[in-house]
Amino acid sequence: MDNDLILLGHGSGGKLSHQLLDDLIIPQLSGAPVAGQNDAALLDIGGTRLAFTTDSYVVDPIFFPGGNIGDLAVNGTVNDLAMMGARPLYLSVAFILEEGFSKRDLSLILASMRRAADAAGIAIVTGDTKVVPKGKGDRIFINTSGIGALEHGLRIDGAAGRVGDKVIVNGSIGDHGIAVLSAREGLEIDSGIRSDSAALNGLVGELLALGGGLHVLRDPTRGGVATTLKEIAIQSGVTIMLHEESLPVSAGVRGVCSILGLDPLYVANEGKLLALVAPERAGEALQIMQGHPNGRGAAIIGEVVESSSGRVLMETSVGGVRGVEMLAGEQLPRIC
Repeated sequence: MDNDLILLGHGSGGKLSHQLLDDLIIPQLSGAPVAGQNDAALLDIGGTRLAFTTDSYVVDPIFFPGGNIGDLAVNGTVNDLAMMGARPLYLSVAFILEEGFSKRDLSLILASMRRAADAAGIAIVTGDTKVVPKGKGDRIFINTSGIGALEHGLRIDGAAGRVGDKVIVNGSIGDHGIAVLSAREGLEIDSGIRSDSAALNGLVGELLALGGGLHVLRDPTRGGVATTLKEIAIQSGVTIMLHEESLPVSAGVRGVCSILGLDPLYVANEGKLLALVAPERAGEALQIMQGHPNGRGAAIIGEVVESSSGRVLMETSVGGVRGVEMLAGEQLPRIC
């Protein structure tokens, strides 16, 4: 492959995207080690610990069952802060609009952003708007950056996984990706699949009661559960064993994936988190999640079994074991 063409025709979330970050972008911009690559940067300013994150949203279509690009952008950035154990405080919003974009659609998107921000308790304090000529963009792209406060002394990051940790997810996986795909392709699926887009800072706030028993939090967005767990395994230097029969997948998502040849493990989520928790606190963590509106379908789906260079394995429903790797590309581009 011509290295000059890596960026063309490729969505985020796959092996090529990680190679681009590891081989080119991160070495030139910051030099951050793999173990330090989390959902947000941690900053210490005069003894005050802050989390800072940024993300861009190019989802197609911009309106989909369960949400739109606006509330998706707010929730996604709130969740990146929450995965560091931070309380979200402030948000910036930048719009790139294509000339001729509908004022009505923009108004709907702005209203949904304000509702999502108010619900998450984060203030939108600054932003920017640029308009590009018609045909030079695709309706609307949004960038959001967020700042949050860490009001505890816990270490919660992708390099903190330990042998024995239980892997917990707060509900069914793949809903967001399949909802967006269905809207994009005009699939007439009578399954009620809706995006799970939601702010998870409230749920994380309750999980902080686990104290030092809470080791890793990560939201499995682009690349899904498989890619996110692979990232954690590499950062922590461990092997994670998943149990196929324990994975919560709705009948609707499972059916669509079966028809289209997709694997729910690699489908994006926008209201789910993965938690690695000390085994003696796993039961308490599961109880906390199941008692929260955003965690009622929570399940323990695996555990950290040994130290390694970063492997993820799956115990299949028929009793075998297979490796779980990052995809070379992404099953569903422009999903976030």
